[in-house]
Amino acid sequence: MKRLHLYISLILSLSALVSAAQTDTIPVVQVSGVVMSNDSTRQFIPNVMVTVRGREGTTLSGMDGFFSVAARPNDTIVFRHFSFIKQKLWVPDSLTGEGYLSVVLMNWATHELAEVTLYPWPRPENLTRELLAMSLPTTEMDLAQRNLAIQALKDRAAEMGYDAAEIGDYVIKTQNYGLYNQGRYYGENGGAALLGRLTNPFAWGEFFQALKRGDFDD
Repeated sequence: MKRLHLYISLILSLSALVSAAQTDTIPVVQVSGVVMSNDSTRQFIPNVMVTVRGREGTTLSGMDGFFSVAARPNDTIVFRHFSFIKQKLWVPDSLTGEGYLSVVLMNWATHELAEVTLYPWPRPENLTRELLAMSLPTTEMDLAQRNLAIQALKDRAAEMGYDAAEIGDYVIKTQNYGLYNQGRYYGENGGAALLGRLTNPFAWGEFFQALKRGDFDD
């Protein structure tokens, strides 16, 4: 009994290998073409989902309706679009070349909506009163616009502390300010007296000599 099961398993394995080998020998065909509407206008249909039945992968038609997909003879290519009825294309099994061109025509899909009954307001005043009393729900877009308001962003920025880059800039500015004011003396009343050249007697001597020579006269 065990030998019988073993023989059956071997036969099934050999059959699978032979089938796979035969599949590998089938040539691949590049199926290309355009997808158009099946009406008098013959419009190109973009964004059509093109799939080969039984295989993975999906491609889309371009803005001009052009598509190109790899398939094998005797494959079925399915075309789907939300505005059109699903269409199929059978790849002939008698192809001899490496390419196949086709024009796929798709019919418009008709969607019936539920019946809606409209009742007019008795008077325009009733419509105005109802519009003023209407409470519209707050949507996510309203929340996003509210959060991105300029004043809200300013308030959030004021509440936030310094980040690493801002702290570094603050330290550098403080150091530069200290170097700029180095050598100055600030009095108690807020006045400042510059030290250095102003306390140099030789500089004062040169200044008085320049006054005597009239270097500063117009």
